[in-house]
Amino acid sequence: MDHFVDFMRSAVGRTVRIVLGLVLIGLGLFGDAGFFVGIIGLVPLVAGWVNFCLFAPLFGRTIWGKPRVAH
Repeated sequence: MDHFVDFMRSAVGRTVRIVLGLVLIGLGLFGDAGFFVGIIGLVPLVAGWVNFCLFAPLFGRTIWGKPRVAH
């Protein structure tokens, strides 16, 4: 499970959270999933946008994602 948290805190994990949030919002607004699913989609969308991971504290890590590395 530690690898999952490390992945979700990475830049790729951040992108996955944003895409997942957008998919859930789309399903909630335009699909048969219902409005509630769209509201739940806000959680991963905001988490990716702001760069925090809700699972990280459960495994002793900081809630904030890994900082971007300047090249």
